Amino acid sequence: MHNFFVDENQFKDNKTYITGNDFNHVKNVLRMKSGDQFYVSNKETGKSYLAELNKILENEIECDILKEMDSKELNVQVTLYQGLPKSDKMELIIQKSVELGVYNIVPVDMKYCVAKLNNEEKKIQRWQTISESAAKQSKRNIIPKIEGKRTFKQMIQEISEYDLAIIAYENENKTTLKEILNEYKNAKKIAIIIGPEGGLATEEVETILSNGGKSASLGKRILRTETASLAMLSMMVYEFEL
Repeated sequence: MHNFFVDENQFKDNKTYITGNDFNHVKNVLRMKSGDQFYVSNKETGKSYLAELNKILENEIECDILKEMDSKELNVQVTLYQGLPKSDKMELIIQKSVELGVYNIVPVDMKYCVAKLNNEEKKIQRWQTISESAAKQSKRNIIPKIEGKRTFKQMIQEISEYDLAIIAYENENKTTLKEILNEYKNAKKIAIIIGPEGGLATEEVETILSNGGKSASLGKRILRTETASLAMLSMMVYEFEL
């Protein structure tokens, strides 16, 4: 069943109205008709509903709200601070991280980043489109935001705002992610930090740890940056949902 995101002002009297690109998609691509059902999510509140197409008007589609649906979101907010990888890898990370339940994604310029974020505004817009598409596909209640690029110093300042910040570190051989999550069961806002293709520099790891971050092993094998992001999120889904 399809899922669409709708602005708060498009909900009126137990109805919602689909406009813009989604209007064209419903009418001309999906060719939906009166009586067809789908999900709609309120962009502001994150609430999701089962809706039924009532009628197609000139520039909008009128839908009846049938019932509110259970939330598809994790019971914790997980922010991914991703050391900037090459463009194709970042697109994969965004798509799959959104499917796995990430709350938002922040690209970070780290010491061993090879890729440079040229035309940042245009790139962020593209990444946000990927996020929205993945959110629709996975029936998310929200569209995870792709933030502007941060410097390493800016990231360090921000992680103090979280209940827990965890780095996936290849040289960590004592503490597992599971052990950290079990220790911080009441954490509601978690930052996870993944290095770029070249990994995290020793001084970066030391700075994160000295600012309250925790270092976690993801297993015995060395993972690529795109694999580490998705493995860490998958493990968190298992701990918090399954």
